[in-house]
Amino acid sequence: MSVDNDIVNQSGNRPLADILRTGASRRNVLAGGLGAAAASFFAPSALASGISSANTYRGRSSRLMEFTPVSVAEGTGPMPAVAAEYEYDTLIPWGTPLQPGGPEYTGDPNTRPTAAEQAEQVGIGHDGMWLFPVRDKQGKPSNRGGMLAINHEFGRNSHVLGKDAPESMEDVRLSQHAHGVCCIAIANWRGKWKAIGSKNNRRIHVNTPVAFSGPVAGSELLDTKAGNPTLGTVNNCSSGYTPWGTYVTCEENFNGYFGATNEKTTWVATEEQARYGFSDGGFGYGWENFDKRFDLSDPDYQNEENRFGWCVEIDPFDPTQTPVKRTAMGRFKHEGAEFVVGKDDRIVAYMGDDQRFDYMYKFVSADSYKSMLKRGVSPLDEGSLYVARFDDDQTGEWLELTIDNPVLAARFSSQAEILTYARIAGDLLGATPMDRPEWATVGNKEVVYIAMTNNSRREVADAANPLAPNADGHIIRFRDSAKHTGTDFAWEIFIIAESTHGTEDTFSDPDGLWADDDGRLFIETDGGQKDGLNNQLMVADVVSGELRRLLTGVTSDEITGFTITPNQKTAFVNTQHPGNGDPSRTNFPAEVDGVTIPRDCTIVLRRKDGRKVGL
Repeated sequence: MSVDNDIVNQSGNRPLADILRTGASRRNVLAGGLGAAAASFFAPSALASGISSANTYRGRSSRLMEFTPVSVAEGTGPMPAVAAEYEYDTLIPWGTPLQPGGPEYTGDPNTRPTAAEQAEQVGIGHDGMWLFPVRDKQGKPSNRGGMLAINHEFGRNSHVLGKDAPESMEDVRLSQHAHGVCCIAIANWRGKWKAIGSKNNRRIHVNTPVAFSGPVAGSELLDTKAGNPTLGTVNNCSSGYTPWGTYVTCEENFNGYFGATNEKTTWVATEEQARYGFSDGGFGYGWENFDKRFDLSDPDYQNEENRFGWCVEIDPFDPTQTPVKRTAMGRFKHEGAEFVVGKDDRIVAYMGDDQRFDYMYKFVSADSYKSMLKRGVSPLDEGSLYVARFDDDQTGEWLELTIDNPVLAARFSSQAEILTYARIAGDLLGATPMDRPEWATVGNKEVVYIAMTNNSRREVADAANPLAPNADGHIIRFRDSAKHTGTDFAWEIFIIAESTHGTEDTFSDPDGLWADDDGRLFIETDGGQKDGLNNQLMVADVVSGELRRLLTGVTSDEITGFTITPNQKTAFVNTQHPGNGDPSRTNFPAEVDGVTIPRDCTIVLRRKDGRKVGL
């Protein structure tokens, strides 16, 4: 994910560090130091057995991970490394044509695609994704092909344009068309996965028409004086998939694409804009200099920024469908949306807001998703949005963001306003500031895991979270009441990344997560790994805490995105911004030549013996 290093939460809410310090002193978990603390998190304590235990995984094998871990020494350099029992291929690098015979970009350092060509190609910044299998003749999900929906989170100007700043609208359009989402058909042909032509293949980018639904749809908060149509999705980080077969892409650091030219008026951030991190320079993309939609100082486009920061639903099998921004799920820097079916078939989505000292959220549909779909109502349009508070005794409460709460009614005029400025609503309710909440995943339909990737601005050390700053992150797990639909939960820390340093299992900055039903947690990293390691894919036994390194990426990349075939024998992960676009660092997926521009791509991972990934 792209990183916004600012702190925009000035609420003064009680930090998790303080809560952990109080709770830890009661449990005395650090009596033996950090190593003992890590051991206690893995131990089958009364609390741990209440959250995740062997009983949760009935019939599970005692041998969950039988691969040889990639060593620290192997996990460096310009090419990926995988466990000896595994092999990998590459798939859909940036510039792959959407349809056979279409325009292609292969990494020539002397050129780049045109904006029109990029709109017909796989984008850059591969991140969250999901494989939607086609059905075989028996109506079962196939393991040999389907539609891959994949996010294209970000691409720096130097990588996409080959220069530091755009010099024309054509440059801006190229950058914009490299962002967004791709839906592309893939198939296993004679043992190798390939992109194939399909009527369903399409790109969704910053200039694609989109619709709004839910409580904010039709609100003046989305209106501009220019009357321009609602277009586009940007900074698509992680994602989710629904039980009814749609893809939900999540807009994260959307603020960084806006800036202020001050040509028409002097721009000063409003309270709401400041809380979301808008600034006159943004992240340096320079779109505002040519595309007035992204100029915060142009009064004709006031509120354009409110059109971003949402979850967007896409049908990967219908290229005519207009992507829909589901406003009931709130507006913030969505890292992802992990969907699970809760009590009475209500749909529940767990979501992190990826910024230092921001919050965890969940959405619960108003009724059974099956019933709502039958009535022609989206389960993502009607429901309740909650923000999390963590308490001292390792319990917590989900606080509803509703206009019926007098605290919120005193600040906001409508539910639409609460959802548009969900961060401010969370501030007012006393939500717990977290260390950059990232991906969430649900193991065996019960236990929720969520990554806290790091927080280099933490100033207070404490017993249960002793890193100040917390440079390397940790993973929290919790169990909700009432089968995910309740308003209270029990939580514990699953692992502190710092506790692994100095071992062959060392990792830092947990980001992407995926839990299988056998008791394995797949952990992807994004940040400075120790001992010269590239970013990596780790596998953990959620009961014993054992860790093994399955894959390492290439120099200066991020390992992110995870999806898997129905039989779990092939997994797909992404290398994002390999070499940070610098061909002197890596040329992947091309062989090392020191010249070819490295390109984001998907890595296809499988065991040589055909067993499940992770074994």
